Amino acid sequence: MTPDTPPPLDPVIPTGGSIGGVTVRQATEADVEPMAAQLCRAFADDPVMAYVFRNEGRRAKALRAYFTSQMRGDYLPFGGCYTTDGHLGSAIWGPAGKPLLTGTAGLANLLRVFPYVWTHPKTTLDMVSLIESNHPHQPHWYLATLGTDPAAQGRGVGSALMRPVLDHCDAEGWPAYLESSKESNVPFYSRHGFAVVKELPLPGGGPSLWTMWREPQGPPPPE
Repeated sequence: MTPDTPPPLDPVIPTGGSIGGVTVRQATEADVEPMAAQLCRAFADDPVMAYVFRNEGRRAKALRAYFTSQMRGDYLPFGGCYTTDGHLGSAIWGPAGKPLLTGTAGLANLLRVFPYVWTHPKTTLDMVSLIESNHPHQPHWYLATLGTDPAAQGRGVGSALMRPVLDHCDAEGWPAYLESSKESNVPFYSRHGFAVVKELPLPGGGPSLWTMWREPQGPPPPE
């Protein structure tokens, strides 16, 4: 493989299943709007989203525009979006080998949320550039977004949403990567095998992101 050759796309996309009493399934176009509404509630107190979408009165609309654009414009076509019965939570994964949405295509996708960041476009673009520059080049599954509805938190929904892909990664030897926008969520991801790579303070005095990497893990040792 040469540097200019894109990595192979993982041909297997897990379909989901029932994990700990939570039914997880692949999302379809019909799920995009309810998933965006649910993620809007899940990220209502997220410090990074508050830093990006600074107008509190318009933040809910901004979040819905962002998550809708993220799914329709980038992730849903690759099959890595998951939800649950009743839309209790959402996981947006990029399969191994999926190209990052950068350059002209990335800017076009960003235009959908520009009305909500027009007061600080340079800071927003600098933040996107920082995140992209720290994104690993090794093929991996990328957890772009994970969120549970506040009314369903603490019931294992987030863990269930990650399980189909993490099990697939372990079976097929794929690593996984994410950025946590809350330090309080780092222990949760650590319990699922992710380790902190770096703390990234965002440009302009913003909050931090924690980049996390997970090597594929074998079956647990026999007791």
